[in-house]
Amino acid sequence: DAARARMRQAGMDEAQIRLVESSGRVQARLTIRAPIGGAVTELMAREGMTVMPGMTLAHINGLATVWANAEVPESQAAQLAPGAPVTATSPALPGETFDGRVQALLPEVNPATRTLKARMELANPRGRLVPGMFVRMSFADEREDKTLLVPTEAIVATGKRTLVMLAEADGRFRPAEVVTGIEAGGQTEIRQGLRAGQRVVLSGQFLIDSEASLAGIEARLGQEAPAAAADTHRTRAVIEAIAGDVLTLSHPAIPALKWPAMTMDFKLAPGLEQPELKAGEDIDIEFRMQEGDAPQIVGIRRAAPGMAAGGAK
Repeated sequence: DAARARMRQAGMDEAQIRLVESSGRVQARLTIRAPIGGAVTELMAREGMTVMPGMTLAHINGLATVWANAEVPESQAAQLAPGAPVTATSPALPGETFDGRVQALLPEVNPATRTLKARMELANPRGRLVPGMFVRMSFADEREDKTLLVPTEAIVATGKRTLVMLAEADGRFRPAEVVTGIEAGGQTEIRQGLRAGQRVVLSGQFLIDSEASLAGIEARLGQEAPAAAADTHRTRAVIEAIAGDVLTLSHPAIPALKWPAMTMDFKLAPGLEQPELKAGEDIDIEFRMQEGDAPQIVGIRRAAPGMAAGGAK
């Protein structure tokens, strides 16, 4: 028993121990098997080396499950808890989804982006996800209370208020100020300002009835246009990934927002005209902040050739 214990301590498995017992002699070579399968990221052992007990021979990344870090807006972090289910997609693997759960929600808010970092554990049975990939997370809202939802494209953000346009029975339109919650799958939660059954106007529907009276709406929105313009910021950026209406961009420091240079997500404004874009391109963007959500791009164009990404305001 003492001899078997010493062989186990040396790293021999049961098959190797039985081989020694059956042959009655010590094996000249010892096969060391890793406890997990994966990719070797660092190999310290070389042929002919003398190794000592406790020495690290290699680092292996097991890929059956992987960790992903997500930046969660602080207004949505209250909906998450360790163990909550998540679904991940990657622009590098279109059409594929990866299920997982929240492993931890780190108790620290990034003062620049107003986000918390959540660590997710994702199932990766075929090893399709690899370290360094960009992924987009979807969280299921597990609250039991009923939630009022409207299509996200119905939301009008003026910079000072958040509005939706209500379609009245007489063919007129009326703006209603709302308080929004989380947004997912093209739907936005309305916490205050609407009731179930009211009809809201989607993008472009103002053209359906040319006789509808929009004078009052235009006047009210026009009063806030300067404020909205004053709340926009411009920067040059490099496209890292594209997933629907979300662009993952790397941008330089933005002094006006006290942001350092970083990589983060931006959302395209509904109906925004844009050139054909692809990862790796330099672009110039104009964006505005959104409470509880990623910054919204309101203007975008390709960067002029020969100009590197510079400062921002």
